[in-house]
Amino acid sequence: MKRRTASFLIAAALSAVSLPPALAAGEGPGPYDEQADARADINNAVARASREGKQVLVVYGANWCKDCLALSKGFGQGHLATEVDRRFVTVKINVGRFDKNVDVANQMGVTLKKGIPTVAVLGGDGQVLGTTKGGELADARNMGEDAVLHVLGSMGKS
Repeated sequence: MKRRTASFLIAAALSAVSLPPALAAGEGPGPYDEQADARADINNAVARASREGKQVLVVYGANWCKDCLALSKGFGQGHLATEVDRRFVTVKINVGRFDKNVDVANQMGVTLKKGIPTVAVLGGDGQVLGTTKGGELADARNMGEDAVLHVLGSMGKS
């Protein structure tokens, strides 16, 4: 009985977080394309970053993850968006329920076990320059722009 009560309370707490109506209803693609070819998207981002003199920010997440959605929203507005766009070509990789693109994450040395979203920074040549390893962004919806920038600033210095 305790297990059912705890599950119900967790579900109730999660449902209290507001999502865009289409995502709340399970509709719409969301920021993490569930049909995308992760390797092709990363290769395209590396080619673009090389041309533009930027690094690649590979963000691993999922459309069901409220912290992933919050980070994605943050990357699209305000000071955080300006700084990320100035420095990176961003590519979002869907991990599903930790059953998609796990091999791609592992190949980059990205740890999914500590929570998502998690990121890797690649150079314009495709080499991994840094990754989050300890769930640094797994509480993205409670982090401010400065905290996210601090995490990103500590990775991939060139």
